[in-house]
Amino acid sequence: MSDDSAPQQQPGDRIAAHIAHNARVWNYWLGGKDHYEVDEQVGSMITSMYPSIGEVARADRAFLGRAVGFLAGEAGIRQFLDIGTGLPTAENTHEVAQRVAPDARIVYVDNDPIVLTHARALLTSSAEGATQYVDADAHDPDAIVAAASGTLDFERPVAVMLLGILNFVVDTEKATSIVRRLVDAIPSGSYVVLTHPTLELGGEGNEAAMKFWNENATPPITARTGAEVSAFLDGLELVAPGLVSCARWRTEGTEEGPLVAQFGAVARKP
Repeated sequence: MSDDSAPQQQPGDRIAAHIAHNARVWNYWLGGKDHYEVDEQVGSMITSMYPSIGEVARADRAFLGRAVGFLAGEAGIRQFLDIGTGLPTAENTHEVAQRVAPDARIVYVDNDPIVLTHARALLTSSAEGATQYVDADAHDPDAIVAAASGTLDFERPVAVMLLGILNFVVDTEKATSIVRRLVDAIPSGSYVVLTHPTLELGGEGNEAAMKFWNENATPPITARTGAEVSAFLDGLELVAPGLVSCARWRTEGTEEGPLVAQFGAVARKP
């Protein structure tokens, strides 16, 4: 790829340009330009092994828009904690939320240095609201909550966004503890939003692709069953239609996407 389309490395960045990374490969699948040649190579190989991966990426992004629109609108949520932000593209959480509720406050969390270099693109906000970026690891929910508390009021409802992030916490017990800590930190009336890849829902072809990913890219990824993903939301109230393919969540009035092997759910803390 040409130099002007490659992400610019800043002094001191922890960027390993020779190793494919999820944030950059995902950007490639979404048609962005913020990735390296190695990300294109791995992304193309996975596409050849699992042709619907591009549909998964687009469906996940569309789900984010519908979920945030529901939360900022019908649910009345004004605070969003988006963990595992990834590289900014169109229709980011703050754009969707503040279009509905200009006073919405959003904190993005990621620890990828490429994302950090592009954080300025995220740090825009309506005059009434706020947008902030936190450089933190999803494995450390206490640090995330502490940092986000400078922008968000954890005495008021918060929507915790976990889109395509728990699949990078390979140990299920650890992933569950992360969700539990985040749920403990938010009050009644808050929400948890998640997406997660699965080998169910027609995703069998993804198994070989995930194996290839884990051998050639970072961070390692795992798929989970519907029962395993549902367990992350134990004690919460699932918003209809519950845990479904993310392409089929609340698509009323919009074109329903293809059935993709990526679960999506929104759940409320009672």
